[in-house]
Amino acid sequence: MVAWLQRQWLSITIWHVLLIPLSWLFLSITRIRQLAYKLRLSTSYRLPVPVIVVGNINVGGTGKTPLVIYLVQQLRQHGWRPGIISRGYGGTATTPTAVNANSDPSVVGDEPLLIAQRAGCPLWVDRNRPAAAHALLSSHPEVNIIISDDGLQHYALERDINIAVIDGARGFGNKQLLPAGPLREPLARLSTMDAIVINQTGAYHTSIPPTLSHYAMHLQGHQFTQLLHPQRTATAQNFINQPIHAVAGIGNPNRFFDQLSAMGLTVIPHAFPDHHQYQAGDFNFTHSNLSAIIIMTEKDAVKCHSFADERMWVWAVDAHLPDTFIADILTQLGNHHG
Repeated sequence: MVAWLQRQWLSITIWHVLLIPLSWLFLSITRIRQLAYKLRLSTSYRLPVPVIVVGNINVGGTGKTPLVIYLVQQLRQHGWRPGIISRGYGGTATTPTAVNANSDPSVVGDEPLLIAQRAGCPLWVDRNRPAAAHALLSSHPEVNIIISDDGLQHYALERDINIAVIDGARGFGNKQLLPAGPLREPLARLSTMDAIVINQTGAYHTSIPPTLSHYAMHLQGHQFTQLLHPQRTATAQNFINQPIHAVAGIGNPNRFFDQLSAMGLTVIPHAFPDHHQYQAGDFNFTHSNLSAIIIMTEKDAVKCHSFADERMWVWAVDAHLPDTFIADILTQLGNHHG
């Protein structure tokens, strides 16, 4: 559904024009919420540690998760002790809940579980981000910096650094607000960002004003790992000249399919809704052929361990950014808390 909407949001038709009044209503509600926090009619909480928010101003996947993992790794190398909070989208948790490598993704959400497995730092989820942060800090007093995953529009938590992630290939579509377009907030919101990270090369590298700090992020993977036996690895060369069933239940599945195709693989795409809760029956498209190859994202893999078989392989990626990115983030932290 999201992939279909993303295609519709690439242009403006008569149907989009008819939806623009609803976009104005959406903008009005957004402005009222912002004003309520600015006038302190709604409470915004200041934590005793610095807060970095990573998010986006449009719907759909942009690459926030690998950037959050990258930030944790870099901050840790520079002496910080990070913790992460997240809404836990797709999970059923209704109170602040700690996430570890063995948590149930149906409870805590797939992205928080993946981040916990890869980042290895304290992580709590709750719809109320201040509540998640307070629970985390109470349980882990050693944490001295919080990263909020996908919280740009969550004004109840004050922050020191805002980072927006942009899909460099897809950009902002028709640049209209929901529901006429993909934007959660007007493009002018980018001017309030402390850093803008552009995932993938594309036209949107040149559309960002040079006065705004922006950095190119590239997601790179090196090998495939078998889900059932993680010690078994393979390269793209092992899968050449045979059809590959590519599975993705993420915000932008076509990016994943394109990455595999660029490796020379013959891809049969299977796109599922974002945060889809998989069952074994979802993989019946190989007709019980155990020699078939299924490749999925890490985010999908965390939900498939209970029924994993030898067909299933995982493509893990790491974020790569210029050294100036973390240097600038550290400088800003020093300015706020020097």
